[in-house]
Amino acid sequence: MTLTTGRATAGPALTTTVLGTVVLITAIAPLATDMYVPAFPLVAHDLDASATEVQLTLTTFFVGMALGQLVGGPFSDRVGRRRPLLVSLLVLTTASAVCAFSPSIGVMMFARLVQGFSGGWAMVIARSVVVDLTSGTRLVRTMNLVSGIAGVAPIVGPLIGAAILQLSHWRVSFWVVASLAAVMLVTVAIGVPETLRHRSAPAQMSIAVLRNRGFIGYLVVFAFSMGTIFAYVATSAFVLQSMNGLSPMLYSVDFAFNAVGLTIATLVAARLADRVRTRAVVAAGLTATALAGGALLVGAVWFGMPLPVAVAGFFVLMTAQGLIGPNAGALASAQVPDQAGTGSAVLGFLQWCMAGVIAPLAGLGGERTAVPMAAIVLALTALSLLALITNQRGSLPCVES
Repeated sequence: MTLTTGRATAGPALTTTVLGTVVLITAIAPLATDMYVPAFPLVAHDLDASATEVQLTLTTFFVGMALGQLVGGPFSDRVGRRRPLLVSLLVLTTASAVCAFSPSIGVMMFARLVQGFSGGWAMVIARSVVVDLTSGTRLVRTMNLVSGIAGVAPIVGPLIGAAILQLSHWRVSFWVVASLAAVMLVTVAIGVPETLRHRSAPAQMSIAVLRNRGFIGYLVVFAFSMGTIFAYVATSAFVLQSMNGLSPMLYSVDFAFNAVGLTIATLVAARLADRVRTRAVVAAGLTATALAGGALLVGAVWFGMPLPVAVAGFFVLMTAQGLIGPNAGALASAQVPDQAGTGSAVLGFLQWCMAGVIAPLAGLGGERTAVPMAAIVLALTALSLLALITNQRGSLPCVES
């Protein structure tokens, strides 16, 4: 089976093999994180490490993810997609195995850094392959499909991790990641062709991307959507558990429910790609985010954030991001089809930078108030709407129709 692409020129097609590989690679980050997080206390005990040191293994992974995307995208624009992708998956497999064997927290930190770097490198190339093989509404639909299917990973990741802890050892979670990376390596070797068609100097590619007004406008919307998600991630446990008394189990159920809402919205957006202008879908998502942020701010300032307001507000907030992030990312990538790797690198790097900056800012209220979180959501949404409204000049008709 082959998915018809929007490219006018002849070349490789986006087959189900290629699409499935892209989905698996995109899911590697949440799987490598969410399966591992439930085991933090056991890791600290087995490796004779403090809680802070164990948490740093998460930080080094995210640092590696950001750097891997920043470096891997422009490099693949220069030399091609296939060989760098194969190398990155080989390194990912090896680093994941080293994580499983780690005798100390220091080795674990280094292995997680390499794991994140190779995973980020693979992810940015996978997104670039989609941009190479599709355009217009096909690009929008495919990006939403990839995000929607890969979005299941944050839902099942903690469940898989918990099951592993019940049945075996925490090191098994890294063997699962290593096995998936090995499967992806074989799949790429067999079924993913070279897709890059245009090569140019890295400096020229970077300048072309950063000078593209349309790309920068959609980049802002994309990055701020990720900032909104991490404002929620950083504060939801305090709001629902510390302020409203939910048990960890009920909080986990609510967290999964919100993730399901985001995934469904992403898949719905994929079906709307041929029927509704992509900018209109993004605008609808931003409008819903503004309404949710306003409700959360009112609830936090005047009513001490009652449980119904928090639950409903968080659900609308997260579901709306399924309409914003994947579509804004697709629109940004559509502006720079000849620099797909560099464009994806900038998108991925800024995405993780926003996560790192917004999470601690949103948590300034601690366990006492959710005002900083709600205020940040409204500020990011207002700036995103401004970027979307003023970005008319950079729009591509093939994506907007």
